[in-house]
Amino acid sequence: MNRSDVLHTPPRRKVLISTDAANEADDQFAVVHALLSPVLDVRGVLPAHFGRDGSRAASSDEIERLRRLMGASGDLAVAEGADGPLPDARTPRPSAASRLIIDEAYSDERRLCIAVLGPLTDVATALLEHPDLVAADPLVVWVGGPPYEGFAGYSPEFNLVNDVAAAEAVFASGVEIWQIPMPVYTMIGVGHAELRERLSGTSPLGDYLVDQLIAFNSTVEYGPVDFRSLGDSPAIGALLNPLGARWSMRLPPRFTADAQIDGVLDDDPRIRVCEAFDTRWLIEDMFAKLRCWGKNH
Repeated sequence: MNRSDVLHTPPRRKVLISTDAANEADDQFAVVHALLSPVLDVRGVLPAHFGRDGSRAASSDEIERLRRLMGASGDLAVAEGADGPLPDARTPRPSAASRLIIDEAYSDERRLCIAVLGPLTDVATALLEHPDLVAADPLVVWVGGPPYEGFAGYSPEFNLVNDVAAAEAVFASGVEIWQIPMPVYTMIGVGHAELRERLSGTSPLGDYLVDQLIAFNSTVEYGPVDFRSLGDSPAIGALLNPLGARWSMRLPPRFTADAQIDGVLDDDPRIRVCEAFDTRWLIEDMFAKLRCWGKNH
């Protein structure tokens, strides 16, 4: 018996990424990290809204820019999400994104993982349109939600407040959820100097990621700042390395209309809540993959 008879390569993890990519400057890093990770089979990117008119279209334009920089225009499916939040927790808002979620859940025997870097609108719609989807056992990894204990860095939490009804629908659905709330995602910090030192000059893609982040920081009201949290990256990190996080199990929360936690739902299943993430590994893995990609393109 030779080694190839004993060892085999497991199938790549099947992934969709829902992203409000034009909202700030961190979604871009998470999306690119996923696309450069050979263990992930990114089946599509779902541009999402972020609370103002035209935001979904702006997210779509940003994904197209990343596709051009990566030379992936013909290889990466893009399915646009809803252009606004759900009217309530029982009413879906159908879109190409919700359709792709349903289709990919059944496309092959692999489990579908949905990394949600913004509001849960399109996942909620898919679950409301097709309630049997829960039986297909998709995994929803969501960056969002306020702290369960202690003080919030800001309020209301942005990804939640952009569609509280969608969060209510998803958390009550029974689908498996891995949540990465504010106390964790705000700790994935990088500085301008580090970004310039590690990525500037490595490729047009690296230059763009650095430049757009620094440009965004020049617009923030609480500036000046020379750092940013790559807060969406733990969703990709959790798919790449679930053991790189510390998790707790909780009953699903209830949320108020203004995006505060208001008790818990009484029913299991419990959700998995990220309490901490291996930031050193996460950022170094992203830098290494971007630098390696730059050497070959």
